[in-house]
Amino acid sequence: MTSNDDSTVREPAVWRADMVRALRDQDAIVSERVSAAFASVPRHRFAPDAPLEVAYDLHRTVPVKKDEHGQDISVMSAAHLQAVMLEQADIAPGMKVLEIGSGGYNAALIQELVGNEGMVTTVDIDRDIVDRARQCLDHAGYDLVKTVLSDGEAGVPGGAPYDRIIVTVAAWDIPPSWISQLGEAGRLVVPLTVRGTTRSIAFDRDGEDLVSRSYRLARFVPMQGEGASKERKALLREGVAVQTDDARVPFHAKALNSALDTARREFWSGAAYDLPDELELYLSLNLSSPARLHASKDVVDSGLVEASALLGVPALISEDSIAYRTRRENEDTGGFESGVVAHGPQGEALADEYLKLLRCWAQNHRRRGAATIRFLPGPASSSLPENSVPKRHGVVAVSWH
Repeated sequence: MTSNDDSTVREPAVWRADMVRALRDQDAIVSERVSAAFASVPRHRFAPDAPLEVAYDLHRTVPVKKDEHGQDISVMSAAHLQAVMLEQADIAPGMKVLEIGSGGYNAALIQELVGNEGMVTTVDIDRDIVDRARQCLDHAGYDLVKTVLSDGEAGVPGGAPYDRIIVTVAAWDIPPSWISQLGEAGRLVVPLTVRGTTRSIAFDRDGEDLVSRSYRLARFVPMQGEGASKERKALLREGVAVQTDDARVPFHAKALNSALDTARREFWSGAAYDLPDELELYLSLNLSSPARLHASKDVVDSGLVEASALLGVPALISEDSIAYRTRRENEDTGGFESGVVAHGPQGEALADEYLKLLRCWAQNHRRRGAATIRFLPGPASSSLPENSVPKRHGVVAVSWH
């Protein structure tokens, strides 16, 4: 992207052209159809209060609405992520597409992809968001997009079946409505959160199940309404928190906080640290008692917790101990070596389990796309598949190859 110094004189079309070139350079856009859509839709008209350099930045979100605590509950997603998800969706002219989570801009991109013969429906639970999306769409000339005020958990049955369903909020589960409203050859693209980590997954039908065609790192505001997640969170001390969505994980905040006051022990795997998003997914699904550890910059700077926790790091916890991933420079392992920091009386045992997983991943699965993610609708059976996580509406099962 060009320097911000000339932001007051550059035309929006120039910003837009630069954005498209940058998205192609970063392989977020790989098809001519998606490139043409991004080149056509005036992104700044869906972010009228944002400077052009913010509206057309590849990796910045644009806040749309906050809750009473000042937290974002609706944003215009980063252009890079929107491009990745539209490439995952592989939308063709004439298709019927349902978008769950309205902002306006993404629906306009989809309208460009389906053309005048296609149909785009976007649904949101928040009237303010729907009204804003409708206003922006009309102002930008995308009056063919249908906007619906409803809980996205139920989909929009009146327009079904859909060739594509694209979810633009972090979903903790896949409700039956999304599957039933998806055509037989349809595709669901959803940022699915499993054990605190979110991936944009392109699911195709496989009989009664859904199976992943691709997955990419994603970060979204969480879904509201019936589909909201049921995570357990605890503040251990100022600037340090843990969270988990697995009811089977012990969660004793006072004891875990006390563990942080015990001696810090480091253990090193001798295995390469690489592709952190792939490693994070593997750890989150394979740790026997997983949570996510978060720490503020002040806590990290104090030396109490490693920098890996700034954006959340997979942790292995017991009633009174905690272990989590770190790294150090090591040319013998290709630049960095993965390791474990452990606290508490059971720290060494937790570290041993963690190290085995780090070594297994580095030896057998250290590449992109090594996971296959399957969603099995319906009640969880008493004997769950290995590396599976029960949800309200089904089971997420992951295998590595």
